[in-house]
Amino acid sequence: MTTTILFVDDEISLHRIINLKFRKKIRTNEWNFIFASNGLEALKKILENSQVSLVITDINMPEMNGLALIEKLNDIDLNIKAVVLSAYSDMNNIRTAMNLGAFDFATKPIDFTDLEVTINRTLEYVQKIRADQQRLQQAQTQLIQSEKMSTLGQLVSGVAHEINNPVSFIGANLYHAEAYINDLINHWRLYERKFPNPGVEIEKNAEEIELEYLLTDLPELISSMKEGTKRISEISTSLRTFSRLDTVEQVSFNIHDGIDSTLLILNHRLKANNKSPAVEIIKEYGDLPLVKCYPGQLNQVFMNLITNAIDALEESNQGSSFADIKANPNKITIRTEVLEGNTSVAIRIKDNGLGMSAEIQEQVFDYLFTTKAVGKGTGLGLSISRQIVEEKHRGKLSCITSPGMGSEFIVEIPIYHTMIR
Repeated sequence: MTTTILFVDDEISLHRIINLKFRKKIRTNEWNFIFASNGLEALKKILENSQVSLVITDINMPEMNGLALIEKLNDIDLNIKAVVLSAYSDMNNIRTAMNLGAFDFATKPIDFTDLEVTINRTLEYVQKIRADQQRLQQAQTQLIQSEKMSTLGQLVSGVAHEINNPVSFIGANLYHAEAYINDLINHWRLYERKFPNPGVEIEKNAEEIELEYLLTDLPELISSMKEGTKRISEISTSLRTFSRLDTVEQVSFNIHDGIDSTLLILNHRLKANNKSPAVEIIKEYGDLPLVKCYPGQLNQVFMNLITNAIDALEESNQGSSFADIKANPNKITIRTEVLEGNTSVAIRIKDNGLGMSAEIQEQVFDYLFTTKAVGKGTGLGLSISRQIVEEKHRGKLSCITSPGMGSEFIVEIPIYHTMIR
């Protein structure tokens, strides 16, 4: 990765010398120098280039000197470190620069060997600070996300429990209602056979209430109600499966139950609408054993990956008509298998969307990286998913993609592994 260094000095000839002295590092893309001739110009360059890691600045310059520049750096980005250049005799200014936050100094005339050592030492510090901050941010994000999932899990589990009681009550009553209705219909048919001429008043009433239609439709109505309660019960079960409160210890889990519960929760996004046909879900489930894992967290991974696949398909639909999409249907293929050696399982989630370029693929798991519009993506989903898979489960999360060929995310999880606290 190339490190960008801003060199600030009003001696323009020094800019050429810097490029000459460090040409090997520049040619190998290890370092990239950009230049400014005073503090004001340097500030503009920093605002234009967010990749600046180090500022090397002279002290005495027109318009804005190096001391004022160092003071301004603290307001822009505390991670940008400064090295000041000054004559050794100018210790008062050097001391002031260090008090303002300069990381180190080099003397003029410049000893380029010494300057290279100073640059390397400063960049090592910057990289360490940034790495520590990223780890802290990831830990904080995971903690917040875990807390959110725990809260959501408690809420969903409570709702599912509350749904179960009336659904069980309705289901039990429908069972008896169906039996009662069948008995009444059979009794009525028997009555019809024994008394074929019940009289004008009864016959008239039978026509008014459409008796024959009622007798035919009533069993179908009860059957439909039973199907509805069964559907609610399945949704309740899926909610409880998805929101497993298992952050303390691993449990044996049916991976397919987790995927199916996630698909059921996302069903509203998979259905057809006035813009596109339904997304086709292709399940190619292998014969998986129970996997020792944290089910709630794995379900979170499945949710992120399937949601991203749906987002990718919606993006690929832009500019296409309903008929165009129907001719080349949106598909998400989910395949599971036991890997060679029988120690791990793989879950492959593939879409037939636009795919990604190599540049985006390299960054897709990076913290806060997203290609989605503002308000649609946070850049956390895949980063957190990788943490869950690789750090919590000692597994692997990878991606296979290319432009025009869709994207496939592969989750590999050991069937059993030592618990990570």
